[in-house]
Amino acid sequence: MASRSFAEEDFSCPVCCDIFINPVLLSCSHSFCSSCIQRVWRNKTLKECPVCRTTSSNDHPPVNLALRNLCESFQQERKPKSGPGVCSVHNETIKLFCLDDQQPVCVVCRDSRKHTNHRFCPVDEAVADNKEILKASLERLQEELRRSVNREQKLCKTAGDIKVHAQDTETQIKDEFKELRQFLDDEEAARITALREEEEKRSQRMKEKIEETSKQISSLTITIRDIEEQMKTEDVSFLQNVKATLQRFVFVSVLLNSNHHS
Repeated sequence: MASRSFAEEDFSCPVCCDIFINPVLLSCSHSFCSSCIQRVWRNKTLKECPVCRTTSSNDHPPVNLALRNLCESFQQERKPKSGPGVCSVHNETIKLFCLDDQQPVCVVCRDSRKHTNHRFCPVDEAVADNKEILKASLERLQEELRRSVNREQKLCKTAGDIKVHAQDTETQIKDEFKELRQFLDDEEAARITALREEEEKRSQRMKEKIEETSKQISSLTITIRDIEEQMKTEDVSFLQNVKATLQRFVFVSVLLNSNHHS
């Protein structure tokens, strides 16, 4: 396999010194990351090899498929060695959190080009800060759940009142028309029909609102449960998923606001 036949430096780009990403092959047989060589050649008339200074005849050199496959195999073999607290790229213990990229990193990641001029803090500080953010988000969701439950109860009561009111009105109409049944059969039937149609429409609208609120309660319950589970995870695993969790919270909040205004 690649990791048993070669050392890590065999898979490192001479420009960025990281593992090759989409390597291209120059006519002089030297390889570079596609983005690295294009960055070196930017605004240059002569397209020279950064290693041997040989001029390249191709502004867009071909991809070195063999090297790319070796790099992918090399990185795949390294991944099983990495746990939640170990960098999957450099196999170093993760001790830092990149505030710009919102992801846990090792000291080698910090010094790489990818994180140039980025801000960092210790993992434990990042965990504490993000848990505070999630705690506030969780409290807001729990409060929203309480409101939704109360709203559902009120809607259910209103739906019951509509039905009772319709039944009372129907009885009243029947009583009023008893003495005039012989003369007003057609009028009685027309009014009862209109009443029942109105009842059906209003009950249907109320049913739709109840179903919508029930779905909202279900969504809030699931989101709250997922956040609570996320709060229990290990530091690094927590940080690796916190960005997606916060984005999900924002999405749910926007959806809730939209439902309130509708």
